[in-house]
Amino acid sequence: MASSVPGPIPLPQSRYDLSTYWGRVKHCAEVSDPRMLLTTDEQLEKAKKIVKDYRNGILKQATPDFWDAKRKLDSTIHPDTGEKVLLPFRMSCCVLSNLVVCAGMMTPGLGTAGTIFWQWTNQSLNVAINSANANKSHPMSTKTLLFNYAVAVSASCSVAVGLKSLVPHLHRFSANTKLILTRLVPFAAVVSAGVVNVFLMRGEEIRKGINVFDDNGDKVGVSKIAAINAVGETALSRVINATPTMVIPPLLLVSLQKNILKNKGLAITQLANLGLISFTSFIALPFALALFPQYEDIKLSRLEPELQGKKDKNGKLIEVVHFNRGM
Repeated sequence: MASSVPGPIPLPQSRYDLSTYWGRVKHCAEVSDPRMLLTTDEQLEKAKKIVKDYRNGILKQATPDFWDAKRKLDSTIHPDTGEKVLLPFRMSCCVLSNLVVCAGMMTPGLGTAGTIFWQWTNQSLNVAINSANANKSHPMSTKTLLFNYAVAVSASCSVAVGLKSLVPHLHRFSANTKLILTRLVPFAAVVSAGVVNVFLMRGEEIRKGINVFDDNGDKVGVSKIAAINAVGETALSRVINATPTMVIPPLLLVSLQKNILKNKGLAITQLANLGLISFTSFIALPFALALFPQYEDIKLSRLEPELQGKKDKNGKLIEVVHFNRGM
């Protein structure tokens, strides 16, 4: 992210008004744009120079080149470490990375082994995305990472297999209702395990707290309360993101199979399913990411007592601090 480039002059967060939901949607649509995956190392270095010039007063105003440079950095560089996020786990690759997994989990007639495989694949991807985009105030040890990964995958597979085995025993429901419930099993498994996944993979933030900063960008301290807000909001945004992607395509597919796709082969049905998932995912992602700002403000009075009454480098009493929620 552009904020990782040093300089005394603070950066504007976005060309859009991030205090409004629609402004955040437009900003997140830029950051999650798959075209950002084509950014080369040479372009990144050029972008860093433009942003550095702005932060050091050489570039006097935010030009179109500045906004383009900031966009490239925001979609590629982690704001806490200043390092590139591994390509498959960037938000600009999120839809593409999840596409095959979603299609696999929604494949009709999956047995227990298939269900377990796709839930394992999905949670493995989620672990990587959550870890890569987390607040890096306290990096997670390899031992903790592996333990949390095992718990998240186990939870996902248990929910998926349990719900899948429960549906055939719902004798009061019609065959069509059972079919719909079967298609929604992946959604229930993904949402429940996804929430667990976020809290596990970012548990170090809650236990140790995350860094909070004043208006000058100087560290004020570490807050567990801010961490709980950050992780909780990220978990909720994952649920919002998964809901349309995992609910709308399977329900539409059931309807389409009664008319347009009736008597069509499995290949055509799967292509239609993949198209529905793709379209829904690209639309839903920026709306889910924008649910909460990535950089949030919180009154110092709401945080731990030991942070109260602190002053900035100019001797002014700090009233509001900022923190990186993560993505």
